[in-house]
Amino acid sequence: MFSTGQIIFACVFALGFVIILFYAYHKDKKLHLKNYKGVKWVALVFLFFIIILFILKYFLKN
Repeated sequence: MFSTGQIIFACVFALGFVIILFYAYHKDKKLHLKNYKGVKWVALVFLFFIIILFILKYFLKN
């Protein structure tokens, strides 16, 4: 389905993309820690809310 050249290009592209993504995150790590301190709690509350919705759906369906 894919030629050998296309597979090699996809692998090199994916590897390069991951390396650049890691480098960019590492470079901005201090800034992220400073600006996004409360994000963990917001994500936790959101996840808890979604779980409650699934529980309610399960109990109301039966």
